[in-house]
Amino acid sequence: MKNSSREYIPTNVLKLKRAMDIILAIIGLLFALLLLPFIAICIKLESSGPVIFKQMRIGRADKTFTSIFWMYKFRSMQQHAERESGAVWASKQDPRITRVGLFLRRTRLDELPQLYNVLLGDMSIIGPRPERPGFYAKLETAIPYFCERTWGLKPGITGLAQVNQGYDTSIEDVRAKVAFDHIYALNLADTKSWLSMDVSIMFKTLWVMVSGRGQ
Repeated sequence: MKNSSREYIPTNVLKLKRAMDIILAIIGLLFALLLLPFIAICIKLESSGPVIFKQMRIGRADKTFTSIFWMYKFRSMQQHAERESGAVWASKQDPRITRVGLFLRRTRLDELPQLYNVLLGDMSIIGPRPERPGFYAKLETAIPYFCERTWGLKPGITGLAQVNQGYDTSIEDVRAKVAFDHIYALNLADTKSWLSMDVSIMFKTLWVMVSGRGQ
């Protein structure tokens, strides 16, 4: 039996993927709770503002809808970082990023609160990067098949594009990521290729965290 929203992804793959998401999210949140007091203190000592930062993102798309949700992260920038500039990509040596935030971003620890999004069903552990509404229309116009990235798929905390390229700083970065996102989707055609791909991405994600390759 096939899933109607993305017909080449079998229903059993989507069910197994969701089960894995729930299990890993629970384990990850227990780990995050241990780190939360230390991260919260470090964030508050360096800059004013909330510890948890929320930002609107585009989620899973289907024939009849495109979901929008609030994505949660540990705050890594100064409060009101985009008050004057509006939605812009972070750049290398971005002055808006705090020292604590730089460490959180390099180790990807800033993304731990997104495990709550996974439990809510807004996101998956692995999938395409969730884009911001402020960039969406521009990217849809500039990049062929951009919207199809999340057609029948939930966006992920990590993914094939994220471990191969890192954070977006320009349209060209996003253009390269779109190819990775579609390659990932094609690997969901059967259980074996999906599991092999997801395990590989998980190990690469751990290496990115340990080596501090985030931005």
